[in-house]
Amino acid sequence: MNSYRSLNSIKDAIKAKKTTCLGLTKYYLENIEELRTLNAFVEVFKEEAIVRAKIIDNKIAEGKAGKLAGMVIGIKDNICYKNHKVGAASKMLDGFESLYNATVVERLLAEDAIIIGRLNCDEFAMGSANENSYYGPTKNPIDESKVSGGSSGGAATAVAANLCLAALGSDTGGSIRQPASFCGTVGLKPTYARVSRFGLIAFASSFDQIGPITNTVEDAAIILEVIAGQDDYDSTISTRKVEQYTKLLDDKKPKRIVYFPECFESDGLDSEVKSAILKQIQTLKSKGHIVERVSFPYLDYLVPTYYVLTTAEASSNLARFDGVHYGYRSKKADNPETTYLKTRTEGFGKEVQRRIMLGTFVLSAGYHDAYYTKAQKMRRLIQDKTKEILNEFDFILTPTTPHTAFELGLEVKNPVAMYLEDIFTVLANLSGNPAISLPLTEHSNGMPFGTQLMAKPFYESELLAFSHNLMNSL
Repeated sequence: MNSYRSLNSIKDAIKAKKTTCLGLTKYYLENIEELRTLNAFVEVFKEEAIVRAKIIDNKIAEGKAGKLAGMVIGIKDNICYKNHKVGAASKMLDGFESLYNATVVERLLAEDAIIIGRLNCDEFAMGSANENSYYGPTKNPIDESKVSGGSSGGAATAVAANLCLAALGSDTGGSIRQPASFCGTVGLKPTYARVSRFGLIAFASSFDQIGPITNTVEDAAIILEVIAGQDDYDSTISTRKVEQYTKLLDDKKPKRIVYFPECFESDGLDSEVKSAILKQIQTLKSKGHIVERVSFPYLDYLVPTYYVLTTAEASSNLARFDGVHYGYRSKKADNPETTYLKTRTEGFGKEVQRRIMLGTFVLSAGYHDAYYTKAQKMRRLIQDKTKEILNEFDFILTPTTPHTAFELGLEVKNPVAMYLEDIFTVLANLSGNPAISLPLTEHSNGMPFGTQLMAKPFYESELLAFSHNLMNSL
């Protein structure tokens, strides 16, 4: 069977009777089995996917199929799917079955997507390498000795390795865009409040956002079109009308683009990544776009601010997993104190424990004002500066990651080094803006790396249109 890399090509092939949803589903299932060593999926819904594929083939024949008919998609293991296991890649939720669908899952199913399985990730979405998973690390499909990125590493690997057409991940500080960069896929983080978080297992509630990982910008656009919009189950969701993103991809007007010189002076930025992005800037100028450099004085404060706030929120959100209210309970517990202590010690991995402890510390009496309150003030300064810049420019351009995918195990021993992986991606989460990683370049080491674009809140249509233009012109 042909290796279809976009929904449009699949729809054309189905129309020409070159394939069917059933044939596609079986093809992906064979690929998943053949590439088990990648460890992208923690569970495959084999029989269910085959049954659903047959149903959708009938709907196509009757002319009643939805927008996503022909799309085989995987979902990250922190997104709830009714009567299916969901574990956030943690021992704490091992064996747990969801009682309801996440809103995004409900909307995918309503438009006839085929959900083929749940995807590996860092435990409770905390990590930049997909090495913190209860199920073991996900490997990079381009070079299995390297990481896939995190926390949505299983999603990026699955799409890049052709184990499914698309995937849904979650992005708290770059967890869609960073693995997309490492695996050579498109990764979109929508505006905060553009997509409902109902049914997403929370890491940091004021940062988390669900988004797609795909091969093409068009597929990212149609998925966002389906999953975005108002939801009675999420009080933080925006009531703004969802645009028809797929019909707004032809905008080729010159744009005003800004880049931060501080990004290119950052320690750890690979020289080839730097030269490639600077070359892209020159190409954009030659095509009539206005590209200017503007100082962003808060670059060094992004990662510290992000980790103070997200660990504080994680400490609060994960307090419920205690052996009493939710989740795993230690068999060694024999009184209330040991129930809490042993359950959380055994149920959470080291990285999750580390972040809970840090978050509890910054919220504790005597330190709240020194850390948490100060970080909230810093977040406001960052948001205001970002807004000021995007009032004058259409997009902010940066590398997605400072380098290509690194070796498995390299950063497990050094959590601080792992935290610095987020240096270019956390801005969009701190400010709430939409951002996308585009696979425009390949390093001389054979590994891909992404170019990141960020836009004003709720300017996804402009962001997707410009990204579509870049993917077809650079």
